[in-house]
Amino acid sequence: MTGMSETFDFDRMLALPRLSSLRLSPDGSRLIVSVARPDPEGKRMAASLWQVDPADTLPARRLTRSVAGEAGATAFLPDGSLLFTSSRPDPDAKPDPGTPGSEKASHALWLLPPDGGEARLLVAPEGGVEGLAVARRAPVVAFGSRLHVGAATFAEDAERAKARREAGVTALLFEDDYPVRHWDHWLAPRRHLFVAALPAGPEARLADARDLEPGASTLSFEETGADITPDGRTVIVARNDTGGLPEISEDLVAYDVATGEARVLTPGDAWYDVPACSPDGRSVAAIRVTRGSADTAQRAWLVLVDLATGSQRTLAADLDRWPNEPVWAPDGAAIFFTADDDGHVAVYRVEVGGDDDDRVSRLVFEGACSDLCPAPDGRSLYALRSTIGTPPRIVRLDARGVDQVPVELVNSVDEGGIVTPGIVERLNATAADGTRIASWLVRPARASAAKPAPLVVFVHGGPLGSWNTWHWRWNAHILVARGYAVLGPDPAISLGYGQAMIQRGWVDWSGAPFTDVMAAVDGALERPDLDASRTALMGGSFGGYMANWVAGNTDRFRAIVTHASLWELRGFHGTTDTGAFWEYEMGDPYRDPARYVRESPSEHIGTIHTPMLVIHGEQDFRVPVSEALRLWTDLRRHGVTAKFLYFPDENHWILKPANGRLWYATVLAFLDEHVLGIPFERPALL
Repeated sequence: MTGMSETFDFDRMLALPRLSSLRLSPDGSRLIVSVARPDPEGKRMAASLWQVDPADTLPARRLTRSVAGEAGATAFLPDGSLLFTSSRPDPDAKPDPGTPGSEKASHALWLLPPDGGEARLLVAPEGGVEGLAVARRAPVVAFGSRLHVGAATFAEDAERAKARREAGVTALLFEDDYPVRHWDHWLAPRRHLFVAALPAGPEARLADARDLEPGASTLSFEETGADITPDGRTVIVARNDTGGLPEISEDLVAYDVATGEARVLTPGDAWYDVPACSPDGRSVAAIRVTRGSADTAQRAWLVLVDLATGSQRTLAADLDRWPNEPVWAPDGAAIFFTADDDGHVAVYRVEVGGDDDDRVSRLVFEGACSDLCPAPDGRSLYALRSTIGTPPRIVRLDARGVDQVPVELVNSVDEGGIVTPGIVERLNATAADGTRIASWLVRPARASAAKPAPLVVFVHGGPLGSWNTWHWRWNAHILVARGYAVLGPDPAISLGYGQAMIQRGWVDWSGAPFTDVMAAVDGALERPDLDASRTALMGGSFGGYMANWVAGNTDRFRAIVTHASLWELRGFHGTTDTGAFWEYEMGDPYRDPARYVRESPSEHIGTIHTPMLVIHGEQDFRVPVSEALRLWTDLRRHGVTAKFLYFPDENHWILKPANGRLWYATVLAFLDEHVLGIPFERPALL
């Protein structure tokens, strides 16, 4: 719930448990959730696994404890054993960085028995374990890992890695690979897909894992998703193939576990993602995302693919929303999924058989739900749910209810009794073409006509995104506790408002998305409790792009904060991790760079007068730091008042607690200086 608390700040937020990766045991008796908190030194976030009672009668209890913490990849075996990934050291191995199973940064696969007790190591590849899939009725597991070229086994790969370390070699050689890096890491050595049957016995380790993609170079299914048929005989993975650039695609590929034979199930016409095998093993549900073009925006669909023939049909075809996270009902009669929906992330159910075939119902509208876990009896559905004002909590839904209010489990992981200070409201404005522009406003309770609050505008990233959930990195309540009101608009190209809303901003980032943000600001500032004379704007990623565009096209804001932002789109195309992807929307920059030039904020550097705070991380491969360096050079060259906050050890997101603290301290000091007229106070550690 929300309420008054003038002491809410970054450290109070940091104390809140961060829940993710909710899983339900096969018998429905145990919920497992990952809970992240700062490590003992406060230098990074570390996760532990907790058990929560679905019946909500027993208190939650912690299952794992390690300095390294546990990663988010978790899955139940049919017998109730829990698999998880962790970089904790093997207690039975002599510490040696070159030996599989020793303490190192890569994630190994561990097993926690259903009756509790000590976790045991199953396999620790030098290249780590990426992603995790388990068969429903067989002890078969699939996972991704990375092997050096020429290594056929995990042992050979470890020897290769040891030899490289001893020689002081870190170089990588790419040949036909594309992309060569993803998010914040380089993709070589090559990625592989492994499958193995787990041996019986309390001391057994996973020694023999079959490489289903020897010599392959596919994007790890940590990003694309994979599943196994209930009998454990077939692994379905969304495999990334480059073909000829820019023909990047992700196809569904079925691997026969016994023979290793691969069958491509989809025709290479789109990106297929998050496959989910049906309980009878005959079909797979997946998300199909069209590529889009310069004229038509991409579109996401829920499809059902026959595993024998590859034939597919679209489910919920009349729903004007983008489906995500498909999960089967235990009896196979329906599929649950989430979708951005008018400033929320709603839960839907679509029937896939019988008289109600393809009938769609919305189970929950308000809030943002994820990690759907259907109970084996088919009556209930568990999920994580957050709101703009509350962090994720575990909730229970009626599996057939319509627009219901979820029941929050009382015996969950304690939040520490912290209450956020912001009053959350839903606002609407009207664009020039009559389109409704919705926003979330989070304001101080004490704001009034007599004492209006200064306004800070948050523009979301994506660009295909929406403000609809609690945010750890862009938390409005920290600013509200400082006295600011925060407006989060959803302009053209936002998700959750229908395909027409996306089309309005497609290949026109500087058009309707910009004017929609301005319309939302104008509408909000009609309120007497907001101060139109004291405003600022902030954004990250696409939101940073928009912050840069705003800076060059209006002087109405007193300050602008631009984080991990796009500045010059032709240079961005060649340095981002998947530059060819953008050609579907913006075209070929080598033959016709007109769109890249037209949509680049850098073209308006000569008209920027607003003070700017530039923020970027060195490890950001999605929007490389070169964008910030070019922006900073241009700002200095043109005499714009600006500051540059640089993080050498962060990626697209600021994740480490100390860095997050500095991020908020610098942003608030910058806003205070230019919006409130308070002299800038440089954070002590900068």
